[in-house]
Amino acid sequence: MLDGRSERAEATSSRIGHTMDVPQFPSHDGVQLAYRETGSGRPLILLHGFMGMGSDWLDHGPGDTLAETGFRLVLPDFRGHGQSPGPHDLPAYPPDVLADDALALIGHLGLGAGEYDLGGYSLGGRIVVRMLARGAEPGRAVVAGQGLAKIAGPQGGGANRRALTALTDGIALPPGSAGAQIAHWAAELGADPRALLCVLGSLVPTPEDDLRRIATPTLVVIGDRDERSDADELAALLPAGRFARVPGDHGGAFAAPELAAVIRAFLAGPADQPGPPPPPAHS
Repeated sequence: MLDGRSERAEATSSRIGHTMDVPQFPSHDGVQLAYRETGSGRPLILLHGFMGMGSDWLDHGPGDTLAETGFRLVLPDFRGHGQSPGPHDLPAYPPDVLADDALALIGHLGLGAGEYDLGGYSLGGRIVVRMLARGAEPGRAVVAGQGLAKIAGPQGGGANRRALTALTDGIALPPGSAGAQIAHWAAELGADPRALLCVLGSLVPTPEDDLRRIATPTLVVIGDRDERSDADELAALLPAGRFARVPGDHGGAFAAPELAAVIRAFLAGPADQPGPPPPPAHS
């Protein structure tokens, strides 16, 4: 019998109309993690959000548009997510393990400096920044659905931790509360609350001084109704940062056609200078 995460992965593959193998790659500690590929052309590694999986970029986000315009998309499932393992023991989630895993994927694919681009949404955007701070060398990077406080401030707390802790402890959440909504999402997505708590415990901040040393041309893009209102401050700290807004809140912006347009325009720009100005967002 399939578990919730496997059922979701199978249903997603059916919905997006892609027949996709799910190969694995070994991370630094030997754990075999899942990823998918689609499209052809320049490699573009895209990292998904919390409770998500790599194929979300195709099912809900701009992945299809990017694949159709000449990119080979590489879509890993984070540890504790999708079809990757989700152990419940804390030693399997050392600090910064998601960045470790994504760096291992780059090595597995044999991609050298400047031979690929890198992007992420929400949690994925946070991990893109961690990778850049630790020396990843994509030609360009996209940090979407993320702001300065979530990247440079305290990590792994807040409503997600409270809701997941209540789920694992069997504590009822007040109907209509933010925690109840998170618990509903977790159930709908077939997520594993214990594994996700371990993931939250592995997250580390990226100090502002480290952000100022990131030289990679980086697009920071946010929904115009996203509560992460300090995304422009994040872009301003990056020496080669660009900033754009697209329509939508945190969830809706991921599906906005304008997100695909601004990412495509940015990635298509000349390699030696920032990409062309993105199209204006519409209210």
